[in-house]
Amino acid sequence: MISMFKTMALNNAWANATLFEAVNRLPQGAAQSPAPGFFPTLGATLNHIYEVDLYYVDALEQTGAGRAVYLRQDDKDMKRLAARQAVLDADLIRFCSALTQDRLYETRKTEREDTTAEETVCALLLHLFQHQIHHRGQAHVQLHSLGIAPPQLDDFHLRFERAPSAQAYWS
Repeated sequence: MISMFKTMALNNAWANATLFEAVNRLPQGAAQSPAPGFFPTLGATLNHIYEVDLYYVDALEQTGAGRAVYLRQDDKDMKRLAARQAVLDADLIRFCSALTQDRLYETRKTEREDTTAEETVCALLLHLFQHQIHHRGQAHVQLHSLGIAPPQLDDFHLRFERAPSAQAYWS
């Protein structure tokens, strides 16, 4: 089971990189144009994914930033945001690569708006991956509405018709 978390972290890194490759085909500033979704623009959606990833990776690694990660300004430069996301994705891969069975069931404190909650590492990782998938789906629709064919993001796990770009993420 532990290897599945590393695989999901690898899938996450590939999906984010693939999504940002498509975003880079947009005209300058288009990621800040209105697009249907939970967030009003594709840029806002991608910043939200990054920010929540920061929050949970901070909690998992116990580095102490807590809710302060939400004080950052949205990055309007999609190439810079892509680079930041890639660094954070590598941090998550490293964290998942070092997991042990015991560590999965350790608890981590997450600072919430009005309280502090304690969750297992396993639950935090599952939530983080689900959150990423949920919002990348919205980004997919936003890309389409902005005139870019969205990339296929679910061809990672199966060998049959695995996206060629995903091969680099498999060890």
